[in-house]
Amino acid sequence: MRDADVFVSARAGNRDAVKSVLRVVLALFMASAGIMHVLAPRRFIRIVPRCLSAPGALVLISGVFEILGGLGLLVSLTQRWAAWGLVALYVAVFPANVNMAVNRIGFGRQPGSAWLRWARLPFQALLIAWAYWFTR
Repeated sequence: MRDADVFVSARAGNRDAVKSVLRVVLALFMASAGIMHVLAPRRFIRIVPRCLSAPGALVLISGVFEILGGLGLLVSLTQRWAAWGLVALYVAVFPANVNMAVNRIGFGRQPGSAWLRWARLPFQALLIAWAYWFTR
């Protein structure tokens, strides 16, 4: 084996290791977020756009799917489907993030920092790209 081949092989191995670690990080992040949606739904109900009915049910459903998506990323058999489900979930909850930013809704009693509310919007694109990485 040539030196260049060993280098390329090592780089590919490092890339796979990094991808595995980031898959676990996303899985833990999503499972944690889902648990928060289920245990403390009022914080999340506040940001559901008023035009949507049954905000409590929507928050609970999104929390359950966050947990399932996170857990699904950890199982090789379901990883691709879980990743696609998370991509769809991030798109589905985007209106709540827009509502939060536009209407100055915070998770607590105060609206919180404007830049944090607005930073959630591009963060959704990052989450979509992050989950999409695991669809392949």
